[in-house]
Amino acid sequence: MILRLIALCLALVALSAPAAAAERPPTILVSIDGFRADYLDRGVTPVLSGLAARGVRGAMRPSFPSKTFPNHYTLVTGLRPDRSGMVENTFEDPRWPGETFKMSNRQAVQDHRWWDEGTPIWVTAEQAGIITAPVFWPGSEAPIHGVRPRHYLPFDMATPEAARVERLLALLDLPPAERPGFLTLYFDTVDTAGHHAGPDAPETTAAVGAIDAQIGRLVEGLKARGLAANLVVVADHGMAPLSPDRKLYMDDTLPKPAYRSLSGGAFMTIYPAAGHENEVASALLKAHDHFQCWAKADIPARFHYGKSPRVAPFFCLPDTGWTLTTRDYRPSQPELGNHGFDPYSPEMAAVFVANGPAFRPGVTLPVFDNVSVYPLLARLLAVKPAPNDGKLSDVQAALAP
Repeated sequence: MILRLIALCLALVALSAPAAAAERPPTILVSIDGFRADYLDRGVTPVLSGLAARGVRGAMRPSFPSKTFPNHYTLVTGLRPDRSGMVENTFEDPRWPGETFKMSNRQAVQDHRWWDEGTPIWVTAEQAGIITAPVFWPGSEAPIHGVRPRHYLPFDMATPEAARVERLLALLDLPPAERPGFLTLYFDTVDTAGHHAGPDAPETTAAVGAIDAQIGRLVEGLKARGLAANLVVVADHGMAPLSPDRKLYMDDTLPKPAYRSLSGGAFMTIYPAAGHENEVASALLKAHDHFQCWAKADIPARFHYGKSPRVAPFFCLPDTGWTLTTRDYRPSQPELGNHGFDPYSPEMAAVFVANGPAFRPGVTLPVFDNVSVYPLLARLLAVKPAPNDGKLSDVQAALAP
């Protein structure tokens, strides 16, 4: 009899978890890639500015390095890149010689080995019985820790913004028991405009306004469905202006046969050629005009970077707005904006806007580290957060009692 009662209680608990999740307002995490925090003050964002006025606004400090994949994974794991394993957009792991992780490498992007050092919020949510749809979010295409989100799609940059919004709304049209409790939306055109035209260009401001209109489509779609969702709008990083007269060439410091590099621009990763380790260290680890280099073990503590075996042996960081490159590098088109610089630079600050039943109205948060978005998401979803580097206290003032 006792065993039968225990079994009945366990069955009721299993049934109540999805039911409670279905009744909870959905959490929608929106990333506007490259949306600098002060873009919100350009007078072209009536929807986002309205959400901020009726909810919460803030500026986030990205994690180092201030690149796309590292920071998107930080936002959903609460781990700094050095701990999540997503240390850069392009990197290697000494455990797998000859393999390179790249954003454009579909096989690597879908391989859980590169992602398993973090536990994204959708994994925890799915394990708690919450249906998730982190569509187009870095990491969502891989079975991380053996768990896939219920809904995901391979990233396709050609998918129009309006189609992305409509796809999310279609998921919310599913019956309550099948409806996702956590969804993501991703826009890349603001970042693209910032790179090609520069953050201060009319083209970038126009892209900001166009994405604001898509946020408006989302808000109207939610209203038409009578859904009171918790919206969390973020960016992975900001954008700094570049200039042709602010270029630095590694060739002037170190001959090419002595090293190879996987990344250049807002920083440069350096891998010494065999037998050239001392030559590379001698050339890099001294004073330079407009850039500084460190051995990975000596990267300043404020960057929280350098302990992962995936970090390059040497890391060089130019002043914000300067480009560190090589003379033989030929970009497909000139860049007038970039990110990846010191996350404490104001130009790297990322937008944060939150609105919905879980949030207080009219709150402006002090600048906070983006690792603290993760514990906020865990609170909204009522799941136990995995170990992370964030602090719920950073955003506690935004939450309704």
